[in-house]
Amino acid sequence: MTETNTPAATPTGTDVFVVADAIAWEDLGGGVRRKILGWNPDMMMTRVAFEAGAIGALHRHPHRQCAVVESGVFDVTIDGRTQRLSAGDGYIVPSNVLHGVVALEPGVLLDVFTPMREDFLA
Repeated sequence: MTETNTPAATPTGTDVFVVADAIAWEDLGGGVRRKILGWNPDMMMTRVAFEAGAIGALHRHPHRQCAVVESGVFDVTIDGRTQRLSAGDGYIVPSNVLHGVVALEPGVLLDVFTPMREDFLA
C-alpha cells in the first residue's frame, strides 16, 4: 500500500516518511532553491539546488552539518580549506566553523543538520 498524503509539520516535527515531490521548493535567490525534507528537534534534512555559478556564501552556525553531493560539481570551503566535490562525495562541518560552496555546474546537495535549523522554519 502506498500513501500519497504528506501530513503537515507539527510542533515536534514532520512525518517519518519524506515524499520529496509533495514538498515545494523555496527560492532563496541567486540561483539557489531549498526543500526542507523533514525535521524533528534533533535533526533536519534539506535538499538544496544550485544553478551553475550559484554561491552558498561563507557562513557559520552552531549546528553540526553533513552533506552529500547528489549531482553536479561544487568547490566546498570549510575552515579555509577548499575541495572540489562531485556526485557521491560529501563533507562534514563542525559547529561554528566558517563554510560555503560554489556550484561549478548545476547541482544538488543533501544537507543534514543537528540540531534542527529553527531559522529555516521562521
